[in-house]
Amino acid sequence: MAAVRGELEEFAAEVFEPFARKDQRWWGQVYLRGLLTDGQRKSVEPMAARLGEDGNRQALAHFVTTSPWDSSHIRARLAWKMEKVIRPTVLIFDDTGFLKDGNASACVSRQYTGTAGKVTNCQVGISLHLASDHASAAVDWRLFLPETWAPGSVKADPDKVARRTACGIPDDIGHVEKWQLALDMLDETRSWGIEVPVALADAGYGDAAAFRHGLQARGLGYVVGISTTLSAQPSHAMPLAEPYSGMGRRPVAKYPDKPQSVKQLVIAAGRKEAKPVQWREGSRPGTGRSGFKRMYSRFAALRIRPAGREVRQAADGPELPECWLLAEWPASQGEPVQFWLSDLAASTPLTTLVRLAKLRWRIEHDYREMKQALGLAHFEGRTFTGWHHHVTLVSAAHAFCTLQRLAAAPKDTAPA
Repeated sequence: MAAVRGELEEFAAEVFEPFARKDQRWWGQVYLRGLLTDGQRKSVEPMAARLGEDGNRQALAHFVTTSPWDSSHIRARLAWKMEKVIRPTVLIFDDTGFLKDGNASACVSRQYTGTAGKVTNCQVGISLHLASDHASAAVDWRLFLPETWAPGSVKADPDKVARRTACGIPDDIGHVEKWQLALDMLDETRSWGIEVPVALADAGYGDAAAFRHGLQARGLGYVVGISTTLSAQPSHAMPLAEPYSGMGRRPVAKYPDKPQSVKQLVIAAGRKEAKPVQWREGSRPGTGRSGFKRMYSRFAALRIRPAGREVRQAADGPELPECWLLAEWPASQGEPVQFWLSDLAASTPLTTLVRLAKLRWRIEHDYREMKQALGLAHFEGRTFTGWHHHVTLVSAAHAFCTLQRLAAAPKDTAPA
């Protein structure tokens, strides 16, 4: 830490410039140092103990939990700074769980999280990351509010609703679907002047037709994961209308055959459609050009027409719009194992579709670093504002680490 203390102070001065008071800028820099200092636990008390004479536990707790600063102002500064060095080619949306033992923290509930791979007692945070092949950074966050915390919901839990005031949850914060929170973050980052042409997300978002339509309405292309059961028509299918009898309303054109699942469409196309693609080299020793393991599999790309009520309602006429269906079908597997939808141009090469689909690994890389090294899930406060303050400060600490890594990397390499 001593070797980079000066650089950290310069970084903090720039990112925390929106703070109204000098003491806020000071404790922001101290909190960053606490997150970056060695130690397993990154909650206020153990950080204060490691910070020596700067470790004022009460002041740090006040700064992160109740001090009146707007985390969105800090995230905007962070986004502007990181956009310059990352040169993002995609935005990535995802969510991660914050496991909890008790029920007092804002928005905690029994809900599914991929962090545990099951339904468990947790908070869920949705994040937006700027990413390119060589780096990524989380620049926006939302804390998901389950229906049990939403007054007026049929699923409202009276005990949870009663805790909203103690948790400092604003009255205008209600239950909003995760995909809509992702679009809200997209709108916020665009209001900061951040424009990136392609969005990536997993099936938790890609299965929602409203999310895909929201991206299109905002002029973004997408490559999103989908479930195997999502239904579609093959690209050559066309709606047909029965002959008009001359009486009553004219028949509406419909597709003569029922849609099939995307898995059925790929299997029907056959293994011959799957081509070998290498999308990058990993970090383990292997046979790649740089001496590392090649990330390699077989992929099929088909033109299809996604179906479903929401898609039909959004379509301009009876003909469903075309898009790409990308499927990973390893040589060792009897059927495809993963699927994506993309509205990128019909001329997009298979290698580009694969590279973009697989670039979502960067968000897992970010979560791992922020949780294991920087205490993302260590916040012990119970307030809604405190949670947003903490995750914003962890994102700043992670961005500082990314800047240090990029500065130290050879210019002719693309560090992970």
